[in-house]
Amino acid sequence: MATTSPRSALHLASTLLTATVALYMALVAFGNITDFGTNQAFVQHVLAMDTTFKDDDLMWRAVTSEGLQDAAYVAIIVWEVIAALVLVYGTWLWFRRDDSHARRFSTYGLLMVMLLFGAGFIAIGGEWFSMWQSEDWNGLDAALRVFLLSGVVLVVVQLPSGER
Repeated sequence: MATTSPRSALHLASTLLTATVALYMALVAFGNITDFGTNQAFVQHVLAMDTTFKDDDLMWRAVTSEGLQDAAYVAIIVWEVIAALVLVYGTWLWFRRDDSHARRFSTYGLLMVMLLFGAGFIAIGGEWFSMWQSEDWNGLDAALRVFLLSGVVLVVVQLPSGER
């Protein structure tokens, strides 16, 4: 009966979990590039705050310039593409068993994802632009899922491997 050492099990977990987030980010970026208009509308509505409670004390935050809205959306897509590429590279390094570099690049990519979904979508979109008030354009649940998934993967990637 074959046994798996804790190091190889942790290595496998780190590899597959990093690959999972890399795949997810690649699919998100691909979808946003090939179906540009769908999430462009999402970003436009969130930034315009046009489906919130429209409280006068908050509406000064709204960004109604289509140019700025589109620039924000393109910046999000570029960030997603870079995060996906960093995570793909981290996955490749895990497969090569270059654990120290794999851990570093996986960490960079996972932090990029967590910044996008945590700071970008949950904090800025959810709170600054009051996305939580919208019944139609509220992406907080999805953002939280991705943020938590990435956080769990980051914890696994950071577990000590027993190497010196």
